[in-house]
Amino acid sequence: MKLTTETLGARVTYRRKPEGISAILLPFQENGEMDLKGLAAHIERTCLAGLTPAVNMDTGYTNLLSVDQRRLVLEITQAVTAGQRFVAGAFIEKLPGDPAALYASEVENIQRFGGLPIVFQTSRFQRFTADEILACYRQVASGCDAFLGFELGRMFAPNGMIYELELVRELMQIPQMIGMKHSSLQRNLEWQRLAVRDEIRPEFKLYTGNDLAIDMIMYGCDYLLGLSTFAPDYFAKRDEYWAQGDVRFYALNDLLQYLGQFAFRAPVSAYKHSAAQFLKLRGWLTCSNPHAQAARRPTSDVAVLALILEQLESL
Repeated sequence: MKLTTETLGARVTYRRKPEGISAILLPFQENGEMDLKGLAAHIERTCLAGLTPAVNMDTGYTNLLSVDQRRLVLEITQAVTAGQRFVAGAFIEKLPGDPAALYASEVENIQRFGGLPIVFQTSRFQRFTADEILACYRQVASGCDAFLGFELGRMFAPNGMIYELELVRELMQIPQMIGMKHSSLQRNLEWQRLAVRDEIRPEFKLYTGNDLAIDMIMYGCDYLLGLSTFAPDYFAKRDEYWAQGDVRFYALNDLLQYLGQFAFRAPVSAYKHSAAQFLKLRGWLTCSNPHAQAARRPTSDVAVLALILEQLESL
């Protein structure tokens, strides 16, 4: 059978308000230390925009942070959100021990701070069978009420993995897993997952992580994006336009997508430096440096980002 938007279940769902989760950029100071005031301010403005903040994600350099640094981020997030919902990454890469036990500990810790855990993949999964991966998720589920899954393409991080569709089908049927973020940057894979979701568990949340196709919300996806950390206010406005059937959705979505195409070009992981450059242009950060070990963008990018910001402000 030829794959088309119809056979993949890609049908536009008009006048739907998507759930927006925004992966929070962790900013840094000139001396290389974490900018904790900048972090707190960005979490707060994301909440005020109406998006749910997600911390200790790829956008927050979770793979480059120590256990203590990730805990500090959780402490700050708990204080700023003050009981509002937030998402936090359960990250176990390079930690010794049984993956299921490590995940259980991370999930418990995140819940203690009031967060909804999202299970980051470990590179150990790349050596596991599908049944072993499924068993690990089921063990995690046995110790919590709710968590999110995560498929992460290796263009973002080497520990990532995109699962076969049959494994995704099984994962969607774990009651405690209430949603999954998908970051392959491929529409067809998301459409396949939407079709499975609609068939077996319509209430399951599929969060697009496709920063190159942010219009996936038109097809029934919600989102958990790194791109939205550049402009949580404009993403919230775009979402409202779509919910209201306002034609202004298309111009704003196209411009935000242009920003995504520019910021998420190869090497994709350098988008975090682009985000810092953009947030500094907005007056929201005092320093645009990324993590010392992270990929960087050229200074010449700032001129392009400034033009995009000027166009956003004119809409």
